[in-house]
Amino acid sequence: MKHGIAFRKFSRTSSHRMLMLRNLVTSLFEHEQIKTTLPKARDTARLAEKIITMGKKGSLPAYRRANAFLLKPALLPKVFKDFAQRYADRPGGYTRIHKFGNRPGDNAPHAILELVDNPRDLRFEMTARAVGWELLGKRLGPGGPKALARSGITDLEQIVEKERTLGPDQRGELRAKTRWNVQKLLRFRSADAAATLVAKAEDHADTLLARPLASKEAVEKDANDGDETPYAGLKSLRLKAGQTLPGGARSALSLAQGALGKEVTGRPRWFERRKLGIDKATIWDQA
Repeated sequence: MKHGIAFRKFSRTSSHRMLMLRNLVTSLFEHEQIKTTLPKARDTARLAEKIITMGKKGSLPAYRRANAFLLKPALLPKVFKDFAQRYADRPGGYTRIHKFGNRPGDNAPHAILELVDNPRDLRFEMTARAVGWELLGKRLGPGGPKALARSGITDLEQIVEKERTLGPDQRGELRAKTRWNVQKLLRFRSADAAATLVAKAEDHADTLLARPLASKEAVEKDANDGDETPYAGLKSLRLKAGQTLPGGARSALSLAQGALGKEVTGRPRWFERRKLGIDKATIWDQA
């Protein structure tokens, strides 16, 4: 039975390996978000958690150990003051790893390692966009996107506060996974975090509303002006393969599997090339 094997070897000597991990932890505390390979990110996260725990203790021995580990002593006030205050009520889990595909060249698995509740928190941004996307799909009524663009989503703040109190088995405006992410993100954040989430969700909903409306107005303008090359500047506004709009009936997985883009050629099915589909709800035709 092997004992004492805590970290990966990385094909390096012990001194080189520890210096590399110290450098990664120092960069993580400096930028609060770094990109590296997945195995390095996992070992870096383990060490970063221990240093943040030392910062929360705030004792002189903890300060000396952190000072001996970090390569930049100027980061010590950030660890023992900023991070200690940010994670004062959080019992653990100060880091988060996002898988980021594979690296070109050696095909190594890439990952983004970040500190939770940092100013550029990826989970916070994605959850805010999910809230805006889901509420926009439910608010689209018979009037179409133009009517919603005039009125806007007015009760978004009340919806977010209500979703924070619902249990896992209760039904609300948001999907269960989105509600769970909202509750998890706002649990240990400050009181103004909910207002920031609402503002980001509103901005994303306005963007989703503005793009189809601007696309249709530009197409009509090109047609009235007699432009020989219409849609020239609208490539970024068009729906791409596998994309869906709020209120769509198909899931992203169904679109990616080509359920809406079958090409009927008369040949046997195993010779047909399945295409990515585009799901556009009929309500958006009223834009």
